[in-house]
Parts: sequence; C-alpha cells; structure tokens
Amino acid sequence: MNTAQKPMYGWKNINWRKLERNVFKLQKRIYRASNRGEIKLVRRLQKLLTNSWTARALAVRRVTQDNTGKKTAGVDGLKSLTPKQRLTLIDKINLGSKVKPTRRVWIPKPGTEEKRPLGIPTMEDRALQALVKLALEPEWEARFEPNSYGFRPGRSCHDAIGAIYCAVNKKSKYVLDADISKCFDRINHNSLLSKLNTYPTLRRQIRAWLKAGVMDGRKLFPTPEGTPQGGVISPLLANVALHGIEELVMGLVPKFDMKRPDNTQLSVRDKLKSISLIRYADDFLVLHEDLEVINLCKTEIEKWLSGIGLELKLSKTRITHTLKKIEDEEPGFNFLGFNIRQFPVGKYNSGRVKGKLLGFKTIITPSKDSQKRHYRKVAEVINKSRGLDQATLIKKLNPIIRGWCNYFSTVVSQKVFERLWHLVLWKLLKWGHHRHRNKGRKWIRLKYFITVEGDNWVFATRKGKNLKKLIQHSSTQIKRYVKVKGNKSPYDGDWIYWSSRMGVHPEVSNKVAKLLKRQKGKCAHCDNYFKDGDSMEVDHTIPLSLGGRDSYDNWQLLHRHCHDKKTATDGSLGNKSSCNSAKPKPPVKSNLWVWENDMLVMTY
Repeated sequence: MNTAQKPMYGWKNINWRKLERNVFKLQKRIYRASNRGEIKLVRRLQKLLTNSWTARALAVRRVTQDNTGKKTAGVDGLKSLTPKQRLTLIDKINLGSKVKPTRRVWIPKPGTEEKRPLGIPTMEDRALQALVKLALEPEWEARFEPNSYGFRPGRSCHDAIGAIYCAVNKKSKYVLDADISKCFDRINHNSLLSKLNTYPTLRRQIRAWLKAGVMDGRKLFPTPEGTPQGGVISPLLANVALHGIEELVMGLVPKFDMKRPDNTQLSVRDKLKSISLIRYADDFLVLHEDLEVINLCKTEIEKWLSGIGLELKLSKTRITHTLKKIEDEEPGFNFLGFNIRQFPVGKYNSGRVKGKLLGFKTIITPSKDSQKRHYRKVAEVINKSRGLDQATLIKKLNPIIRGWCNYFSTVVSQKVFERLWHLVLWKLLKWGHHRHRNKGRKWIRLKYFITVEGDNWVFATRKGKNLKKLIQHSSTQIKRYVKVKGNKSPYDGDWIYWSSRMGVHPEVSNKVAKLLKRQKGKCAHCDNYFKDGDSMEVDHTIPLSLGGRDSYDNWQLLHRHCHDKKTATDGSLGNKSSCNSAKPKPPVKSNLWVWENDMLVMTY
C-alpha cells in the first residue's frame, strides 16, 4: 500500500475493490498480531493504516455514502457531500486535526417517555473516527471477551439469546439481571484512555473527541466524562471501557464453595462451566445455580464499575430464578425484548441429563412489553391511515410486521404471532368500517379481504395481475438460530464461515438471503465479499424504466455505494449517453444473458 502517492482521478473512477482488499489485509495482520500479543507490531500496522490514502478514502466513503446518518449535519451544517467534496475531505482528515463540538439531538427512547441524547459530530470528525475505528477494531476484536455481543462485527442480539439458552437449557439457575446507569454518559475518561493504551498521537486524538463538548442550541456544554452517543467510534470505546467484567467474574471462581455429593470440592474447570456472564452493551446477566455466588458477583461487579465511574441502575437490576418464584419476583427474566423462563413439565415432555429427568422445559418467547409496543405501533399506523387507500396502508404496515416477526422468528413465537394477527385483523375491520360507515362487516370483508390458498382472511388488493397483500404474523416461519462460535471474528479471514452466516441471519429478508446464496456472498458489481455492517441493496440488473422485470432473474445484490455507481451509468436516470458508454454488469449467472441493441436480454 503506497501511502505517499494519491490517485489522480475522480471519485467514480477509484478502484474500490482494490482499496478494500488492501485495507482488509492490514486489518487481518493487526488482528493476528494482537492475538499473538505482539503490541509493537500492532502499533506499527495501525500507524501504517491511519496514514494511508486508501484507508482514508474508505473511511470517507463509509460516512458519506454508506451510513444512514449521512444526511444529518453536525455543528458546521455540512451533509450529503458531492464527489468533489469527498475527495477534498480525504486529504483533510489526519490524526492531530482540530476537533469541533458535537451537536445535541434528542431522540425517543423505545418503550419509555424518556428521550436519549445524541451527539452528532461534524462530517470531518465522523470520517476521522471511521478511520481510527478501522485501525482499533481488529486489535480489540482479538482481545474482547467471548460472551460480549453488543456493537461488535459478526455478533447480534440473537447470539446473546443463544448463549443464554446454552447456559440454562440443562439446569435451572439464579440470574443477576443488571443494567448500568447512564453508561455512555458517565465513563471515566482517564480509565478509558489508560485501558486503550495506544500510541500518543492516537491517544491525544481520542482524548480530544471525548473532551470536545456538546452544542445544545447555541450553548456549549463541557463533557468531563462519558462518550457521546452518535459518534462512529463511541460504541467501540464503550465496549473497551466495559471489557474485563467477564474476566473479573471468572477470576472469582476459586472462591466458590461448590461440593459434590461426596462432600469434595469441584474442580476449577467444573466451577468455570457452572457460571456464565453474558453482556450486550451496558446490559448483562450473571447465571449460576447458587444464590450466594450471584450476590458475591454483584458486590464485586459494583466495586469494579465504581473504578471507571459507573454504577448499576437499581430500578432495572434484580435477582431472579429461571424456574422458581423468589419473594415477589416471578420466575424468568426479560433480555433484549425476549422472555426467558423455565416451566415444570411431566416425564413425557422433560429432557434428560445423564439419564436423569430434568423436570422442566426452557421456553423463550417475545416479552409482553415487546408485544404491546409492536401492537401499539401497528394500531397507530392504521388509525392514522383512515384517509389512505388499501395499497398504501399495506405498504406502510409490511415493513413493521416483517421486521418484528423476523426478529422473534428464532424462538417459540408461533402462538404469539397468531394472537397478534387476530388483534390486527379486528383493527383492520374497524379501519374498513370507518371508511364505509353504512356497510356491514360482511361487505367490508368481501371488499378488503380475499381468499388465497384456502385462507379467507388475506388483507390484499389486486391491480391488474399484481397482488399486494399484507404480511400475516402467523405466516412467519420459525427457524432456529445457531450462535457464533466462541471467539470467531470477521477479521480472521474465514469468509466461507462468515458469508454463510449472513444468509441465515433472522433479520435478513428471504429475498436478500436467496441472492446472497446465489452470489456466494459477493457483491455482483465489485466482486468483494459482503462484510458485517455493509449496506446491502437489491438492484434491478435491467432497470424497470428500460423494460426490466421485477423478479428474481432480474435482481442482484449490491453494496449501497456500488448501487449508486451502477445506477448512475445504467441509463435508468434518463442519460442515454451514459448508458451506452458503461453497460451494466450482468448478474452472477451471466451465461443466461446476452447484449442486443445495447440492452441486456435473458435467454431461455
């Protein structure tokens, strides 16, 4: 990677495929060096990465093209940069540059009436933070604890739920369900910087971001503690600050008084297997079969958190049991929108461990709060759409229902889905009655509901040959999710493993999953593998405006930036000259496509 020269061409002519591969090679070397504990080599490679024009170009592209917040301005008012401005920004971002304060934005907190403060950096600071993240993330991915799942590449909420199931499936346990109070706002800067332990230039840059202050209206407020939510690098810094909780708990294992039936102490290995700490960002669980161990862990964790300026939130921290009722606490607990609980069952429904009956079954379902929030959101959309036609209402509801159902499609949700669909069905009948007050229920049912494959209650409308129907909760297929392996990371270079996982993630739509499988995990435009965090978009190989069909044989999966580049040259914007000069790339099965009169035509 040549750090001295910069290419003499425009934004659209940059060979992004080559840039991505060069940067990933360096990141993989950083990851492996960190795994081996070679800190000096890690620092040299990080300096090489942050000084390279290649990495700076990728950082700028990420915040100006890929990120959904690219149209949100900081205190300087800059947003939605042109290609020329992006090239200028590449040359401007350098470690040691002056930092501007963040802009305060308040957003609603899900499930409560509270609002969460965000600190939006300027575009220049965002690009520089993205550059620093490219260098720091591989180092820390090699060091992070295996049961940390929040804000990490290749890991998700479903991996944390999978880890919980593995911990309690064969044994009922006590649970410390804890939440850290105002984690992002109270992290001690000095303890965070000492834990980062990076080279001086990068340390000064991160310190400048932490101390930059925040603009709320026209007032500037200092930030003596905390990391601003809204920054590109903030989630990584929060994970670094909380790194060590699992190690602390595992270090307490020799103190546990755990005996076998013959009154001899368990080995340290068996004691380690008996306890689990699972963390997702600032929410974490400690699971063990002994209440005294849980209380000991809580005391030690509180001491550890006080050292970095944090404390547990008493209103959201509780000790419960997966099977038994403890005082006023009901069995089970909620975590990340799921309810985890064990129910007593008879011998014909109980599993066995070493030939002995368990006597219970572990059931994970959507929590009642999650169900209520989802139904209220759907009902609100229906109530506000009384003046809209049926097709528009379906278009508004489908993404909400699809997203919620996909999130909970990995657990025991079928009865919940059926119940919610019945509630939504009655709401839709009321919506129809409000539009036609003089008509009866039977007339409304015949007008807005049709029969599809034996189901008489499909909320749908026909326009010619096209059928537009509402997704039913109960039609969602339940699929078990396999959690990520131990300490696996996307930076280990095992693309067969990671590309296969992307296609089976519950929050990936069926369309995207099929296209990922067909394209073998690669973008059809740049031929690079899709990585966790990449923005993927479905594109029509032949644009609809040029006669293309809206079907699988005319769909391809692209990066968002590749989609922008392809759309600018395929003639869909009405520029015939650009269409003739740069022909769109055929889909993966290119032997089925031929060029006829400057158009792609599929052969059968």
